[in-house]
Amino acid sequence: MAIRAQKGTRDMLPQDAYKWHYVEDEWRKICSEYGFKEIRTPEFEATELFNRGVGDTTDIVQKEMYTFNDLGGRSITLKPEGTSPAARAFIESNLYAETQPTKVFYNTPCFRYEKPQSGRLREFHQFGIENFGTHSMLADAEIIALGYDFLNRMGVGDVELHISSVGCRKCRPVYRKTLQDFLRPNYDCLCDTCKSRFEKNPMRILDCKSQEDQDLCKDAPMMIDYLCDECKQDLEDVKRYLDDMGIKYIVDPSIVRGLDYYTKTAFEFIGTGIGTQGTVCGGGRYDHLIEEIGGPDMPGVGFGLGKERLIMLMENAGETFGGEDKLQLFLTWIGDEAKDYAVTLLHELRGQGIRADMDSRERNLKGQMKYANKLGAQYTVVIGEDEVKSGDLTLKNMETGEQTKVRREELVNAL
Repeated sequence: MAIRAQKGTRDMLPQDAYKWHYVEDEWRKICSEYGFKEIRTPEFEATELFNRGVGDTTDIVQKEMYTFNDLGGRSITLKPEGTSPAARAFIESNLYAETQPTKVFYNTPCFRYEKPQSGRLREFHQFGIENFGTHSMLADAEIIALGYDFLNRMGVGDVELHISSVGCRKCRPVYRKTLQDFLRPNYDCLCDTCKSRFEKNPMRILDCKSQEDQDLCKDAPMMIDYLCDECKQDLEDVKRYLDDMGIKYIVDPSIVRGLDYYTKTAFEFIGTGIGTQGTVCGGGRYDHLIEEIGGPDMPGVGFGLGKERLIMLMENAGETFGGEDKLQLFLTWIGDEAKDYAVTLLHELRGQGIRADMDSRERNLKGQMKYANKLGAQYTVVIGEDEVKSGDLTLKNMETGEQTKVRREELVNAL
């Protein structure tokens, strides 16, 4: 039996590569326009980073991480998200000692052991941005605006921006007790995972995927109704800045987010079109993550956006991804002398930036032309004894059939 790709993973095939290149190029472009610079972190980290950063009461840490001991006996985890590694690099490289804020973006693979479904894989790729070092809600609004602009540029218009606040260390304890009081009568009905969360982090219960637990939480009190004055004002500031930019939003008290490090601002871009329901992009503020993983007391805000889901939504919307880069020229030949001539010419053309190719299987002329057509070449040139001697080439437009005489030295200009 042939070896197959692992469940929850997917190959990017050559015919799809241009789509990935397009969204990656546009991602780098918009991040640069917003003043963010690229950061790249390893694909695996010390397990402790995610236990302390993401939170040991989250589904990610409890159920979904790919964790193993390496040959040195160290506990290693394939990164399930991009923010904690970026924060670790920020601390380790002493970037906090530089002028703040520090604005970074990344494009990284992530790994979570969960049930594969449309747009959600066990190995997935995440676009992300982080702004470290400012308490101002201007940073939160800017992060949201970048996500809004990027999704619109990508032609993903069927999304709604939902925003809320998950509180802070001052107001969350009051809400925590209120939520526990609400859930306590039904404690025995909770799943085992949620029972383990009841004392330490009952807010995680609201994010449980169990339908029974969701039903129990249907009328639960919401964090947004227990915000302290500071958190209320910060949420109002975010709303005002979004209003200033003309970005529409829905205040959604049900937003929890799946990671423990979030404080205050939380937001999600949610698909509304047929087959696109679900979170497309999500993020928020995390004022204590850097401190919790060993750095100074310094805030941050950011988001993550799944590349596979984005491409799927763009395909559903009929986007062209800028069009595939087609082969400009295919060289065909008749005879060994013409073949050597074609090899020399092909190398020259590629050296001048022309997307050109020839048949390495050395088929006959008919086979070469069929192959050129299959590759979608825009033009072909047939090289025979006469062309080798004269240097006069016949450039054929494969779409119209039009043929043009071109001198070898003028071929690049003609293309």
